[in-house]
Amino acid sequence: MAISFEIPDYVQQMAQMASFLAQTYMRPYARQLDENEHERPVEFINAIWPILRDQQKASLDKLVMSSNGGNGGGEQSEKKKRSSTRNLQLMLMVEQLSWGDAGIYLCLPSPALGGFAIEAVGTTEQKLRLLRRFAEGDKPVWGAMAITEPGAGSDNSSMATTAVFDEEHNEWIINGEKIFITSGKLALEESNGLVIVWATVNKEAGRAGIKPFVVEAGTPGVSIGKVEIKHGIRASDTAAIVFNNARIPADNILGSPEVQATKEDKGFKGAMATFDASRPMVAASAIGIGRAAIEFVKEKLAEQGVTIPYDAPYHKLTAVQRDVLEMEAQLRAAYLLTLRSIAMLDEGLHNSLEASMAKVKAGKAVTWVTQKAVELLGMMGYSREWLVEKWMRDGKINDIYEGTGQINTLIVARRILGYTRRELA
Repeated sequence: MAISFEIPDYVQQMAQMASFLAQTYMRPYARQLDENEHERPVEFINAIWPILRDQQKASLDKLVMSSNGGNGGGEQSEKKKRSSTRNLQLMLMVEQLSWGDAGIYLCLPSPALGGFAIEAVGTTEQKLRLLRRFAEGDKPVWGAMAITEPGAGSDNSSMATTAVFDEEHNEWIINGEKIFITSGKLALEESNGLVIVWATVNKEAGRAGIKPFVVEAGTPGVSIGKVEIKHGIRASDTAAIVFNNARIPADNILGSPEVQATKEDKGFKGAMATFDASRPMVAASAIGIGRAAIEFVKEKLAEQGVTIPYDAPYHKLTAVQRDVLEMEAQLRAAYLLTLRSIAMLDEGLHNSLEASMAKVKAGKAVTWVTQKAVELLGMMGYSREWLVEKWMRDGKINDIYEGTGQINTLIVARRILGYTRRELA
């Protein structure tokens, strides 16, 4: 697939606005919010909500145009053009905001993983109904996705959370516990928030019996468990959620309730499709953190009279200059892989391999780049006086969540070599 590296003007303008917000509302408060975990950046949330809402409008416009056959005049053509690059817009915005502060970015009001799950699995009616609350509301709305369990991390086939249908009351009854849910606390505390919960409706069917359910904030039987105290991204909340006979309406199951024990079943495959959309965004966040570290290192080196001569022969460079060039090369490679996966996503192409490749590369790159930044800056790099040590802590999560680097490496290997999960584990 040919990829154009030209970024449309309206996308560049959006990225510039995100850059302004990152510099003005995020970077100045990065240390404060890191020291005071889970303190909400209210000023920034209010400032960025209109932009995030516009992003969701682009998703909604694309869905509406698809549902009515894409008919419309000039206004519809403009909406179609903008919605066709919505993932590119989101990628660049995530990169810019993560440059400002990855923790603050993660606690912003958005459908987040919940929205990706709705788009991947929901019916057209469900998508229109659920995504409208993010695109048309006056107040910030949070969403989250709950899939990981105490006994089911990377191996989701051992999921224990259950959903049983109560025919008499036309409701689903959910029982179980989910952990490590990004923005889980925020999504349940806000009156209009929601969490997409993955549960099994038939354990004997294995993965085919796993289905996603929309659990609204305020649902009886749903409680917030442990809220994690974390190594990095400390402004965001990562919570456990307990379901004790939580009852939800029958139509809050995304997609069909039918269990088809075949590879074509969309229930669990919907979870994987969710990751195909979210993993490139995790990679974009890693790139933003890595860029922040590299820029800061170059700034401090320049103050000491050390510059990076890009046109000089490699053997004439100092060890420090070579390190900086390698840092930039690793991050650039991650960026290009991420851009490729995003371009495929916007084109509606299957990008599971490319999404995992971007996630693996970006996670490894940001981990190495930020550690190297601390090393190059010596004791001051390790000091809390500068943000470099924080970027090292923040960056590591990108190699862990949305599927660890090891799991995504396995996915890449299986896709390239044509092996099944049982053949290469």
